[in-house]
Amino acid sequence: MANASKNSDKTVTVIGGGVAGMSAACALAEAGLRVRLVERRSYLGGRASSYLHPGVNEVIDNCQHVLFGCCTNLVGFYTRIGAADRIRWTSEMTMIEPGGRRSLLGPARWLPAPLHGLPNLLRAHAFSRRDKLSLARAFRDLLRPVAQDSAETLAEWLARHRQSAGAVERFWKLVIASALNAEIETIAVPYAAKVIRELFMNSVYAGSMGINTVPLSELYAGVPVLLASSGGAVHLNSNVETAEWDEETSSWLVATKDGAVVSDYFVLALPFEAMGKLVAKMPPAEGLDALLGKIERHTHWPICSAHLWFDREVTELEHAVLLDREIHWLFNRGKLQPWRRQQGSYIEIEVSASRVFAARGRNEAIKLTLRELAEFFPAVAQAKLVKAALVKEVCATFGVPPGIDALRPASASPWPNCVLAGDWTATGWPSTMESAARSGHLAAEAVCDALGEQKKFLAPDLQPQGLMRFMKPAPLSMPF
Repeated sequence: MANASKNSDKTVTVIGGGVAGMSAACALAEAGLRVRLVERRSYLGGRASSYLHPGVNEVIDNCQHVLFGCCTNLVGFYTRIGAADRIRWTSEMTMIEPGGRRSLLGPARWLPAPLHGLPNLLRAHAFSRRDKLSLARAFRDLLRPVAQDSAETLAEWLARHRQSAGAVERFWKLVIASALNAEIETIAVPYAAKVIRELFMNSVYAGSMGINTVPLSELYAGVPVLLASSGGAVHLNSNVETAEWDEETSSWLVATKDGAVVSDYFVLALPFEAMGKLVAKMPPAEGLDALLGKIERHTHWPICSAHLWFDREVTELEHAVLLDREIHWLFNRGKLQPWRRQQGSYIEIEVSASRVFAARGRNEAIKLTLRELAEFFPAVAQAKLVKAALVKEVCATFGVPPGIDALRPASASPWPNCVLAGDWTATGWPSTMESAARSGHLAAEAVCDALGEQKKFLAPDLQPQGLMRFMKPAPLSMPF
């Protein structure tokens, strides 16, 4: 609920209706400011959104986006907008080999962290004895702090730590490379170490996976309501053309195709390419060239998803990890979203770090997906494919190579009363919805600081449990 404060007459314009922009806007609205959230699309969510796909006449997510128990700021954002009860939580993960053999990973709650995942790992058919020893050795070594300025890639680290071929292919290349959405040859070791600690070692709850039970954009229905409660609003289908700082009135004039928006403060919450295009048109300022130089050195990685509707059930599983093939993850949308009253099956297949898959044409990609899916679930071969959609989110995430932290700007901008947000800014997290939510909360704090009100929106990290309480990892850089 918005608070009446001495700043209730202050206005903020937030550009970008993704998770970063929404989390900033909602936090500021809760602090009592009047917020206008401007989004160029006709729906909220940015790269984590849903829409009516005209080819299949179904509302689909652009890609499956999951959260984990360690995503404290994303959970906080969902709670703020009343969407926390639309997330289904699980702590188990089924790995399936071609041919159908399954391995179930998950915590043994009677063991203290970081030992809670060990029993199921030791029982997993997917890993040989050598693979298990390799993974145990790697996890042990990652208990020690990793140098933040390490120039080593994950692939180099794995070779140096003698990881077996099975461990590399079935764990590091699939689970970790999927979490960071990049190939292991391009991943900085500190980010891989963070994923291992957060998801597999710190606590049972930290690694729990949350899956949305409604379309992504439906999760955000509470955003316009919250903004309206403090006199703000959401402006959809509104492209920003220019932004100017008026020194005389100490205000920002943002020109959109629907007219001008004037506000006291300005939050830029855009992906780095869109940010680069807009700030290049903004007034000259000290530090602008440095900011543009950082933006230009970022790169994106794609995520692809195939949405498949069958005339019958092809698996009873709600989700699964698919091994040794080009397709990676299965989400059984018909079971995860029972409100659809699905006849047959609605399956979503994800392919992460998928530059090769993204280069395929639609028919080729769907055909390959069906062929490989049938290797895991024989019922696919007998089922009739009713309809299909292929989604390619070409700019899904930013890369996290060694040295990336030097290219991630803090929330401060070169202009007065203007702050930056976005998953690619300096949050200490890789390219995730959690990083986006953190950046939005940091931006909201910066605006409140400028107003002379110290507000805390950034949720603290989950505290390690069990034996992990005695481990001291080196934190990722957050140059605020």
